[in-house]
Amino acid sequence: MRGQTQEKNSFTTKQSGDAAEDRALHHLLAHGLQLVQRNYRTPGRGGGEIDLIMQDRHGTMVFVEVRKRLHPFYGGPLGSVSASKRKRIAFAAKFFLMRLKYEPACRFDVVAIDTNGLHWLQGAFAVD
Repeated sequence: MRGQTQEKNSFTTKQSGDAAEDRALHHLLAHGLQLVQRNYRTPGRGGGEIDLIMQDRHGTMVFVEVRKRLHPFYGGPLGSVSASKRKRIAFAAKFFLMRLKYEPACRFDVVAIDTNGLHWLQGAFAVD
């Protein structure tokens, strides 16, 4: 019975994350971005994952991390995008871009959802 409870909580967490991504996606679409891919993962172990890959009106490829935290502990949703998380997102973005025939302008955005609503930070971080 205990394993079922953990499984149920895990499923609920997944549903919550999917709902946050849906909310972020609808917000970005309403602001003129187009969805390129959702939940992109690099093949193999040790890679990275990108919640949403979007493209803006000017052709800029936008790699979006969606974070939902309903409490401000540990920096809230923005504080949860650590240096190691940014590194994995950048790795996945580079891997994604390798398959394109051209290299578009890129940026890394974060959509943070907390008790105050949805916050879209364009150019939230840069990579080397």
